[in-house]
Amino acid sequence: MNSKVRRTLVLGLTTLVLAGASSRIPADTGMCGGVTATLPFTDVAGNVFFCQIAEAFFSGLSNGTTATTYSPSDNVSRDQMAAFITRTQDSALKRLTRRATLDQWAMPAGLPLSGRTVVGALPALCASDGTDVWVADFQSGDVKRVRGSDGSILGTWTGATNAFGVLSARGVIYVSGDTSPGSLYVLDPARPPQAVTVLSTLLGSNPGAIATDGFVIWTANLFGGSVSRFDPESGSLNNITTGFSRPSGILTDGGYVWVTDAGDNTLKKIDPRNGDIFQSIPVGAAPQLPVFDGFNIWVPNRDGNSVTVVRVKDGLVLATLAGNGLNRPAQAAFDGVRILVTSDTGTLSIWQAATLTRIGAFPTGQNTTPFGACSDGINFWITLQGPNRLARF
Repeated sequence: MNSKVRRTLVLGLTTLVLAGASSRIPADTGMCGGVTATLPFTDVAGNVFFCQIAEAFFSGLSNGTTATTYSPSDNVSRDQMAAFITRTQDSALKRLTRRATLDQWAMPAGLPLSGRTVVGALPALCASDGTDVWVADFQSGDVKRVRGSDGSILGTWTGATNAFGVLSARGVIYVSGDTSPGSLYVLDPARPPQAVTVLSTLLGSNPGAIATDGFVIWTANLFGGSVSRFDPESGSLNNITTGFSRPSGILTDGGYVWVTDAGDNTLKKIDPRNGDIFQSIPVGAAPQLPVFDGFNIWVPNRDGNSVTVVRVKDGLVLATLAGNGLNRPAQAAFDGVRILVTSDTGTLSIWQAATLTRIGAFPTGQNTTPFGACSDGINFWITLQGPNRLARF
């Protein structure tokens, strides 16, 4: 083998591969983990941090100041530091996902025709329990369990009139019923498919999105002008109307409950103890079903053809994103790295969560009407209301 062979460098538990520098180009070498590492720089030999510099270079976090210099003693400017931090975050996110461990890096140019499961009539929202995907079929009034590995139907639970939102929590599946007054159902995945159990028929009118703060179940009741707080342990119910107009989406960040209100175009931060509103943040027109990515909340604005990104720690609006296939967006989902937003006109808009940058817009096909979206950490799953399918992307 000549001098341009690939060399392997082991740094602790990390194995990195670098194309070796040509023997005609000056380069510094050092021992890292018992292996000789070669860098294209001429100013890092003997540096106490040589191995850390090597790892940063091999993983793409730092590229040096020129092709042959690293300038290890130079000051780092704020813009350079921002580049280092974002590259580190991107690298960690890409490598730690379930998709990465399964070698699933490719993205199709559009939503494939394969990988589509026939579900009930007019599927609404979906949710993953980590293994299987649960789909609420509005018109059929049932809930389907779909195996995440191959998309096959594992069972159908009936009796969920106007099933809309789905939540996997506390070892069971909760389902909101878009009725007036609103309904809340529950089913036990450990038992054979049967009729759902009705927990309440007294929620605010037309509940859709559903969430939990770890203790109680919350629903956003679009036409009831309320959010409902239901305690599964005691069965107590509180329908909260003060400050709400047309709640459309709801989620929790581990500390607070957040509600999108299409009546006044805001994202509301509320107290999980009583539903009091702490903060009301203006977003786009007709905000719909948001998602939390661990740092920020992504709010699809149906009539604004945009997504508003809000930082949870202080409610700051970081950006209002448009284009990239956003045309009457409905729901956002997060897979650990990417944000997917459905648009009922037939596109999936994909964004990089860490950088708020576009990945691309992907068509779902004519008359498919994508609506609900969720992720199991490997695939995105989308309900297609036109053909009554659950699609894997």
